[in-house]
Amino acid sequence: MVRRSWLPLAAAFSCFLVACGAPLKSTPPAIGPTPPAPAPVVQQAVQPPPPDATELLIADSQKHFEAGERELKLGHLERARLEFDRAIEMLLESPRGARSDARLREHFDRLVDRISAFELIALAEGDGFTEKPSEPASIDDLLVMSTFVQEAAPVELKQAVQSDLQSTAHDIPIPQNARVLAYIDLFQGRLKEFLQEGLERGSRYLPMIQNVFRAEGLPLDLAYVPLIESAFKPNALSRAKAKGVWQFMRGTALEHGLKADWYVDERSDPEKATLAAASYLKTLNKIFKGDWHLTLASYNGGPGRVERAIKRARRTDFWALARKAGFLPRETREYVPMILAAIVIARNPAQYGLAFSTLPPMAYDRVKVPSAIDLRRIAEWIQLPIDELQTLNPELRRWTTPVRAPEGWELKVPKGSGQVVEVKLSDAPAQSMGSLQWHTVKKGESLATIAGKLKVSRADLAEANYISVRTRVTPGQKLVIPRAPAVLLAAQVDRPVPVAESRDVASGEQLLAQAPDATQSGRVKVQYRVKRGDTLSSIARLYRTTVESLKSWNKLHTTRITPGDVLTIFSTRSAVSSY
Repeated sequence: MVRRSWLPLAAAFSCFLVACGAPLKSTPPAIGPTPPAPAPVVQQAVQPPPPDATELLIADSQKHFEAGERELKLGHLERARLEFDRAIEMLLESPRGARSDARLREHFDRLVDRISAFELIALAEGDGFTEKPSEPASIDDLLVMSTFVQEAAPVELKQAVQSDLQSTAHDIPIPQNARVLAYIDLFQGRLKEFLQEGLERGSRYLPMIQNVFRAEGLPLDLAYVPLIESAFKPNALSRAKAKGVWQFMRGTALEHGLKADWYVDERSDPEKATLAAASYLKTLNKIFKGDWHLTLASYNGGPGRVERAIKRARRTDFWALARKAGFLPRETREYVPMILAAIVIARNPAQYGLAFSTLPPMAYDRVKVPSAIDLRRIAEWIQLPIDELQTLNPELRRWTTPVRAPEGWELKVPKGSGQVVEVKLSDAPAQSMGSLQWHTVKKGESLATIAGKLKVSRADLAEANYISVRTRVTPGQKLVIPRAPAVLLAAQVDRPVPVAESRDVASGEQLLAQAPDATQSGRVKVQYRVKRGDTLSSIARLYRTTVESLKSWNKLHTTRITPGDVLTIFSTRSAVSSY
């Protein structure tokens, strides 16, 4: 059944009422003069309220704080400190004072807390004593992956490699056996991106490496060995503790003229390590009578191990030694074909589908600097991020040059900035150069008692001072303390802390109690002095932790705290730097 809507009918009926109802009376036209039009209404312009002086002051203070943040991220501690100080001073110089207004008081308290926390992080992580982090060496992962390499390479690949080897002259023999082909297949397939990134990074160092090898009469193909060893990363560190572009073990590095101590590890200097690698490869090749496959095997496994394998197998051919598991370790058996495959692709990357950008070689000036100068000071002078200065000097393990360099330390700075640094060095007072802290040995003290008193490693204390752990120290002797400056507040050392002494501000204070606690991974130990209005809950929110954690760390049975109490907090670095 279809229902008809009543709406059209209702509409029609309403129209009928309008049209058929009583006639509307028309208004007769007005007779007489037309009245004057009303005067237009003049709208008054709305005046904006006068600027809020407090908000303007807070905004200006915040700008200086944010500028300080940026400088700190670049490693410019002096500039950061100036900006932070200015952010606070603006509030203190206000006619009404920094705490007269609720908004000013809140901003001031928050600012002081954040600045103190930033200084804490700068000292805990960038004090010139914390060693720079290393990167995993590619050789470890490649050798693990070698377990899964398939023996049979595609027929098309075999033909492509054969054609390539016929048209490309190599200065070490490249056999077309199953293992070499299998690695070529892996590198142009699953590991294509890895090889591309390594070749791009290596393009910065290859001209230098090839020049050294050419001068030493070595095959230029060997310049690609670091592609497998480290992917050309100067701070690469293997599980076996081999380090640098050429992955030298410490003993081998020292044997070939590289320095390695508490301040410096020249295994990470690409140029110096390349000179050492050239010397080592020539020595190995002489041992194995010019056989480059055995030379590469001994570079990985050591010459003694390869010589023993040759003696046991009564064979001098690497591929014969590699056929059986009993003569050479698996990683050495895989290492040689892996290197050869990388050389094939690196010499002709486009043929194997690889594309990457070529980076320009590093350009720099060399400047002789006095011993123990803080790299952050140099970075400030030439307006350079500290990371870039470290990239130019990867052999420096910390943010300071060595404390003992009789003829000065040769520092690399960006091309064109050497003269600026030399002028600054001649003008700056010697005592402002470094961030080192010293301890004067007192009667009855030994290396062990000093290390215990200052809560530093006895081995670090000895190595930082170029002495043995068994060395007897004498009264009056000065020792470098391998510790962040703020840590020394409690140690009563001979020189004042240069960056963040105790900030005794009305709003509260944070001090660095000790280096990051090993048992609290990824956290920094902070001492926080309770200020008026603080609660455990507000402090927990500030440091992104919980009330229960605060109670546990401080052995509190209640939530009651009073101004002046000092609380221990294990805060994450991200929390300290971002609240």
